[in-house]
Amino acid sequence: MHLIAWWPTVVVLAVATFTDLRSRRIPNWLVFPYLVVGIGVSFLPRGIGIWHSLEGLGLGALLYGILFWMGGMGMGDVKLCAAIGAWIGPSQLVFALVVTGMVGGIMAIGWAVCGGFLGELFSGTGDLVFGWKKRGMRPPEELVLSNPKARKIPYAPAMAIGTVLSFFSH
Repeated sequence: MHLIAWWPTVVVLAVATFTDLRSRRIPNWLVFPYLVVGIGVSFLPRGIGIWHSLEGLGLGALLYGILFWMGGMGMGDVKLCAAIGAWIGPSQLVFALVVTGMVGGIMAIGWAVCGGFLGELFSGTGDLVFGWKKRGMRPPEELVLSNPKARKIPYAPAMAIGTVLSFFSH
């Protein structure tokens, strides 16, 4: 990881975590400047290079865009992931997203235990994983974010932890 990327990323992720926990939103005023500066910084001698930056942006947008299309991610999460990819590049982004997924799973289980709906969580997860042949790639209606009755967890904290931990791997 290039030294140039860690501190702006940590600052942006801290603000995104705060706003996501408070309002379940990741604001454009935070993500878009971070994205643009990430691409700009890639041109610097210690930057990751423009193509590496664009590959990270594209990979983040693609992977989280699929989750958004399936109803399991908000658009703020997609934009934040793409912006992170522009700063850290595709190889570190893959590592960050694997760790993010593990952290998000642990957070969801903790949230379900504290909320008293652990059985419901496992039932929904089982249907999501094993019921796709019946319903196709779309998740069950009760699990998508657009359903007002769906239980939603802010994902920026998991993205922040996964990304910061990825700094230690490079």
